Amino acid sequence: MTEKEYAKDLLSIGAVFLRPEQPFTWASGIKSPIYCDNRLTLSAPEVRNHIEEGLTALVTEHFPNVEMLMGTSTAGIAHAAIVATLLDMPMGYVRSSAKDHGRTNRIEGKMNPGTKVVVVEDLISTGGSCIEVVDALREAGADVLGIVSIFTYGMKKGLDRIAEANTVNYSLSNLDALVEVAVEENYIAPKWKERIIAFRNNPSDDNWTK
Repeated sequence: MTEKEYAKDLLSIGAVFLRPEQPFTWASGIKSPIYCDNRLTLSAPEVRNHIEEGLTALVTEHFPNVEMLMGTSTAGIAHAAIVATLLDMPMGYVRSSAKDHGRTNRIEGKMNPGTKVVVVEDLISTGGSCIEVVDALREAGADVLGIVSIFTYGMKKGLDRIAEANTVNYSLSNLDALVEVAVEENYIAPKWKERIIAFRNNPSDDNWTK
């Protein structure tokens, strides 16, 4: 499948959708034309199958030496588990913070030092949470080969963080492909295409909707 075909899947189930005339408000206060909830792919079997087969292909193509998959908590856990099953390999996940009871684990699943790991993420925006996972795995002795994800906004901050962490990300789809499909499928008017891309490139600009 192509990036545009994955984008069409995500749009069709409302996992990613665009509302430029009534923008969403992010926790940071930024007004955004896009909302993303890739957890919805789990309850749409046909789309879910496309996603898991696609992630499996990304791992196989780009990280042939991988020994274990690690999901991000919580959205990446199910995808990591399914892809690990398809690849017949171990998986685990990284908590957003260590447990406050028991063994106070942050990393769940048996991972030996030196294990070659690929991180499975659902969405990459500014890259902060994903890089925290990479850092936690490296601190535990993992050899993190890179990241695979369902969707990326392609924001400069996210791209810079991934580069600074000396890692790479491969996504099934992205904002550029999504807006192309959104115009073709009449989800949004053509006039919004370049303005949404401009928002991605400068999300702090409050004038994009005017």
